[in-house]
Amino acid sequence: MLLNKTIPLNQYFSLPKVELHRHLEGSLRLTTMLDIARQHGVTVPASLFNLSGLVQVQDQDPMTFSNFLDKFKTLRLFYKSPDVIHRVTREAVEDAASDNIRYLELRFTPVALSRAEGFPLNDVMDWVLVSAQEAAQKNNIKVGLIASVNRHESPELAEQVAWLAAERIKDGLVGIDLAGNEAEFPSDPFHGIFREAKQAGLRITIHAGEWGPAENVRDAIENLGAERIGHGVRVLDAERENIAALAKERGITFEVCVTSNYQSGVVRSLAEHPLPRMMEAGLNVTVNTDDPSVSRITLSHEYQHIHEKLHVPMDALKETVIRAAQAAFLPEAEKEKLTVSLEQN
Repeated sequence: MLLNKTIPLNQYFSLPKVELHRHLEGSLRLTTMLDIARQHGVTVPASLFNLSGLVQVQDQDPMTFSNFLDKFKTLRLFYKSPDVIHRVTREAVEDAASDNIRYLELRFTPVALSRAEGFPLNDVMDWVLVSAQEAAQKNNIKVGLIASVNRHESPELAEQVAWLAAERIKDGLVGIDLAGNEAEFPSDPFHGIFREAKQAGLRITIHAGEWGPAENVRDAIENLGAERIGHGVRVLDAERENIAALAKERGITFEVCVTSNYQSGVVRSLAEHPLPRMMEAGLNVTVNTDDPSVSRITLSHEYQHIHEKLHVPMDALKETVIRAAQAAFLPEAEKEKLTVSLEQN
């Protein structure tokens, strides 16, 4: 069960934070979805309570992969116009800033955003970039964008997204991500695309070791050029293969999303999450929300869960913020400036 949201969050909110793993498509406000539904004729329940059941994980829901993914079937109905994409991007940045997040890397899936109305991929990417940077400036938060592609879709689409992303590095598009069903779709078709993307200057983060085996973490590092791993919670399942040792040797950062892993059935309970063991093993762990609206959390809630349910000391959690800053896809000078500003708080 999720923690009661009335529990004071002051000590967690007051902590200046960095988030490296948040999906735009999982960050829509309920009130915004109702507005979009009214304006564009999207058939959804007319009340916030009933809409919440369709797009957010409820305490009484089965904590399974299929239930978690079902929420996105409804969410995909809302990307109806350029104005909608501008709005949801702007609000995602505003919500991060309001949670005392100082640097956010927001990943988005151009194919998903474009598909509902057949928008050109390049236009979708520009809409997200423009709105993210405008909202960042207005809300005193720094934002980097990561373009995400899915394993179950064609390599040709991924290649198109990668090259469009590379053309926009100067505009704040800092990296590329491979996401989707790692249990059924191997990464082999994408190896060359990600190598070329890295050569073009894009930074690489890969969803791996979430639903697939620890070997997928090795594959992400060795064949896709990953600098960071999204989730990666199965990395300790294969100690004999020394995958954790490889990750430490290469300085790989893990973008861990505790509540998401529980709600999607990756772990059976919050208390059983391997994050403390990952930290004890010396892995470079950071704390993230994944899909804050779907999970009904903020990053402050995530820190609260980890401190109060997993008994990770606050000092160790504060260290994860610094590690996230040091793992940000920023130029070295900007990364150092961010780190110093966080250490002074």
